[in-house]
Amino acid sequence: MRFPKTSGILKVKAMEVEKHPREIKRVLGVLPQENNLDPDFNVFKNLIVYARYYDVSKKEAEKEALDLLRFVHLEEKKDYSIKKLSGGMKRRLLLARALINDPEILILDEPTTGLDPQARHLIWDKIKSLKHDGVTIVLTTHYMKEDPQLCDKLVIMDFGRIIVEGKPEELIKKYVGIKVLEVDAKLEVLNYVLKKGERFEQFSDRICIFTNEPEKLIDEFTRKFKLEKTVIREASLEDVFLKLTGRGLRN
Repeated sequence: MRFPKTSGILKVKAMEVEKHPREIKRVLGVLPQENNLDPDFNVFKNLIVYARYYDVSKKEAEKEALDLLRFVHLEEKKDYSIKKLSGGMKRRLLLARALINDPEILILDEPTTGLDPQARHLIWDKIKSLKHDGVTIVLTTHYMKEDPQLCDKLVIMDFGRIIVEGKPEELIKKYVGIKVLEVDAKLEVLNYVLKKGERFEQFSDRICIFTNEPEKLIDEFTRKFKLEKTVIREASLEDVFLKLTGRGLRN
């Protein structure tokens, strides 16, 4: 689905998108969220055919396709039907296809959706190596553990608007602190937290308190209240996201 620009100027490499669409597409590689590999072609031919859209010669496309299949660990699946690939293999092939034109800017839309941990970490490693090689990467994700792993800078969006931006570690420190103390959501505990003026979020049976001194707080709580379970953990971008956007479901 294509959404038209509503206002302002959108440029890629100093080129306005409305005036230079072909030139911009030449420097872009795109990994979509949905699988749109061609089921009528095998793994190798999916890359070859796609390369032709960028006017890459057949000989060069074949060499590049083999190199990319090795890059994403799919060289042994070269002649496989797309239907025989697992979900993780398809994501890796889509990444290879996005790189077939040697792009300067790589756009990744939910690159690890539905992947098992091994496949996810392999994709992460490949993205890091591309960053090291100087490829600019624009990545969208709902998987908050992905951001600190891969992003130098991020923006959090809510209902299509940017509400905050910055480095992952700086946003965590600014909005929630370094540590999170999770305790039982008892009324007396909630009243005590409110009285102390601590930053917190409440949901169902837990209270999450954002603090740089969790050990000190937990000593206070255990002396004053009978708690079934307390947990101290590192603050995360998911904490930041939920604090800034709330817990209501998004359509």
